[in-house]
Amino acid sequence: MVDHTGIDVVGYNPLTDQRLGISVKSRTRRKGREHSSVNLMSNQKEKSDRDKVVDACKAFACEPWIGIYVESTEFADLFLLSLEHYDERYRGNANRAIDDWKMGPKHRELHSDDQELKHIHMDFLGTSWNWT
Repeated sequence: MVDHTGIDVVGYNPLTDQRLGISVKSRTRRKGREHSSVNLMSNQKEKSDRDKVVDACKAFACEPWIGIYVESTEFADLFLLSLEHYDERYRGNANRAIDDWKMGPKHRELHSDDQELKHIHMDFLGTSWNWT
């Protein structure tokens, strides 16, 4: 874990010799809201969240990445991608006040076709979790 504004985790991949500075965003979604977008970075301040991520990665000599964990009552998704890839494929208008991660059906299909996006989907099944 890292105590530096901008990134939450520094990871290392020995297979590629990459150092990753990961900004993690997590959200819990109520039933019926599973497909709501996740806000990633605010661009509204003088020093944007994106600038903080990039600066922290320079300080730790690593590449900027984004980790996104979205949990609902029945399933969870974990996404991992480089900031560069997010900008190229998902960001859209660079002048937006908030960069987000879309979770609707159209975007989930786009996610599944993306070879550079790391994705884990977990279904929850409670078998003996009754407290009554």
